[in-house]
Amino acid sequence: MRKIIVPLLVVFAAFGAHAYIDRDTAVLQVMNKAAGKTQTITAPVGRAVVFEKLNITVRACKQSDPFDAENFYAFTEISKSDGEMFYSNWMNRNNPGKNPVQNADYDVWLVRCE
Repeated sequence: MRKIIVPLLVVFAAFGAHAYIDRDTAVLQVMNKAAGKTQTITAPVGRAVVFEKLNITVRACKQSDPFDAENFYAFTEISKSDGEMFYSNWMNRNNPGKNPVQNADYDVWLVRCE
């Protein structure tokens, strides 16, 4: 039995086996650049949320394993009120600059998953 477990542990360590916890809600921070105002919004996974001229849909919100350093990830789709999608990607709470929301009017970033 020990001959089987040790190689499996080596494989998991080599490939970085991580566990994630699915959460039902994303908490996002949205900044209206023109007005200079920032607001926190809550977006349930799978339902569109309207904020000013934006439609925001979070498709998945995941928390890192509680035994690892805390981090959150959300797959988010953001479109303008006219339907033009300008963002569809993963957001990472600990690295917001990796996949930034690039819009002239708004900045959006992930705060946490609940």
